[in-house]
Amino acid sequence: MSSNLDPAVASRLKRSPDGLVPAIAQQYDTGEVLMLGWMDDEALHRTLTTGRATYWSRSRNEYWVKGDTSGHVQHVKAVALDCDADTVLVKVDQVGAACHTGDRTCFDADVLPLSQ
Repeated sequence: MSSNLDPAVASRLKRSPDGLVPAIAQQYDTGEVLMLGWMDDEALHRTLTTGRATYWSRSRNEYWVKGDTSGHVQHVKAVALDCDADTVLVKVDQVGAACHTGDRTCFDADVLPLSQ
């Protein structure tokens, strides 16, 4: 699949065998980790150029713009690659719930106990 992603950015990405990179969505002003999605080159291009977080749905095999159906929009404030260029950090202003379950984040419901 072709993409309009800047070739200088595309050449740096380290993708999984299926062409994806994990994308962590974080609330830009509080640092709260909201969710993990997946992006290919085109999803990253759309995220960078539209100001709306766009992901690749592995289950539906299609792009989805966060909030298009739920109204729980992610307005993109900044995007960064980690030091290995194998993970994307998308700093967003989250409107409503980030998780499909209706929770504020995808990490609210199942906190694991630490062994002491």
